[in-house]
Amino acid sequence: MQRYFIPEPYNGEERVVLHGEQFHHIVRVLRMKQGDSFYIVYKSGEAAIAEIQEISNEELAAAIVEWEHSYKELPIDVTIVSGLPKGDKLELIVQKGTELGAKQFVPFIADRSIVKWDEKKGTKKVERWNKIALEAAEQSHRNVVPTVEAPIKVKLLLEMSKHYDYKLAAFEESAKQGETSAFAAILREIQPGQSVMIAFGPEGGLSEKEAAMFKENGFILCGLGPRILRTETAPLYALSAISYQFELLR
Repeated sequence: MQRYFIPEPYNGEERVVLHGEQFHHIVRVLRMKQGDSFYIVYKSGEAAIAEIQEISNEELAAAIVEWEHSYKELPIDVTIVSGLPKGDKLELIVQKGTELGAKQFVPFIADRSIVKWDEKKGTKKVERWNKIALEAAEQSHRNVVPTVEAPIKVKLLLEMSKHYDYKLAAFEESAKQGETSAFAAILREIQPGQSVMIAFGPEGGLSEKEAAMFKENGFILCGLGPRILRTETAPLYALSAISYQFELLR
């Protein structure tokens, strides 16, 4: 059943009115009619099955007929920080990372980022990344749509990191030296309800300078196993490990 996110919190009413893109998709694309049902998810996280009651030229009204009682979010809030990569790699990270439960994505302009970010032209890219997150959240039946921020500089990223309970940075040199315990140890230590920020470099990884800056600001440098992972693979590995630790083992 199709899932649609409502941009407002639940207001206590048992009726919802949809228009714009959602109306177009339901009526024009899926050709739903009166009596058909779909899922709605409010900004506050509540999800329910709604049944179409009325359809006009520009909007439809649906009644809530059953609330969804299962919650699909990871027990911890995970922010994925990615050194700005080439091409459409960030789109892949956002799409698959959303399916795996990430709460937020923060690209940053890294020393080894080949792409030059143009803030004036970048607005449409950020809008596209957020649309990808929305569609992935709908597809994977999430209760929350992750946010994707515009790329920021390292200084601002380090300031942002102060608000997290745990901070990790995947560092290629740590992996090459055989470091295997830090990531697993942190996963055993984090408690449900806490937050973690995990930083990954672009192609070529984090520079020594960046790794030192992260470490000075409370990040734990860690490897992700004996193999060197691509910039678009490493965040998905980390999210999968977190899901296994907090959802499958409990």
